[in-house]
Amino acid sequence: MKTRLFVFLLLIFAFTESKAQYYFFNGDYYENNLLVEVGGSFGAMNAFTDLGGRRGIGKKFIKDFNIKNTRIQGGLFVGLMFKNSVGLRLEATFGKVTAYDSILRKVAPSTNGRYERNLEFKSPISEIALMGEFHPFEMFGNYGEDRYPPEVSPYIVAGVGFFKFNPQATLNGGLVDLHPLRTEGQGFAEYPRAKEYSLRQMSFPFGAGARYDISVTTNIRVEIIYRFTTTDYLDDVSGKYIDPIYFANYLSGYQLNQALLLHDRHIPGAKYSTAHPDGVRGNPNNKDGYVTLNLKLGLTIGRDRR
Repeated sequence: MKTRLFVFLLLIFAFTESKAQYYFFNGDYYENNLLVEVGGSFGAMNAFTDLGGRRGIGKKFIKDFNIKNTRIQGGLFVGLMFKNSVGLRLEATFGKVTAYDSILRKVAPSTNGRYERNLEFKSPISEIALMGEFHPFEMFGNYGEDRYPPEVSPYIVAGVGFFKFNPQATLNGGLVDLHPLRTEGQGFAEYPRAKEYSLRQMSFPFGAGARYDISVTTNIRVEIIYRFTTTDYLDDVSGKYIDPIYFANYLSGYQLNQALLLHDRHIPGAKYSTAHPDGVRGNPNNKDGYVTLNLKLGLTIGRDRR
């Protein structure tokens, strides 16, 4: 993946080098070929998992988006921009995601048991990602001393990242880590298909944004990025309910008690419930993902006064 990204950027650099590009940022500053940008971001984060969602049996991607689960996130970045057309940046993002089935209370009859399942989770997210930017208007425009580039430059962004998470649930007023409880029998000999999952996973960011240069040194961006991930356990929910008698073979003390209480939290007396051994707990066919909406402030380094 990294090799393909490098080759892609190299080809773009070669292509843009052959084009007649502008050499002036404005009437007072030269536009150097290579610029450095550093900055920070602030915005919102939301997740797409097996829990919560919207009306119906559960749909893919944005069709199951619930804005009520949005939380605050922020980050820092440093990058290189070549002729304001293509760039490569390293970015760290920190936030939190959450979802809960009780959010479906008003549409419970349509949810095919998701509301009655009554599970919930919270997880911090720490991500580091290497991403490439492509600004088509800047790349294919023919700008010169008498024709400056557009004030607003839309772009697409894509890359690869690594993130750390830790799904937790509320119990007796406190937060309990779910990963050690193996709520779906992960690693149990009785459930060989339930594999233990890592709390460190890969992400594949993809999105779009727009950059506006406030001044020769400062710019702002608005950016939305979705992360495809390699895990379905962002919310600790993926497969089926297990027979709770097996927890005692692997857990003891507080952990055993917590696992018994948290693996199955269905509403007592519910007319529709899959909370029984081998009953549906989640959908393993769809990986989880998360999305950010950012407002970025960047400092541009490298433009020279004429």
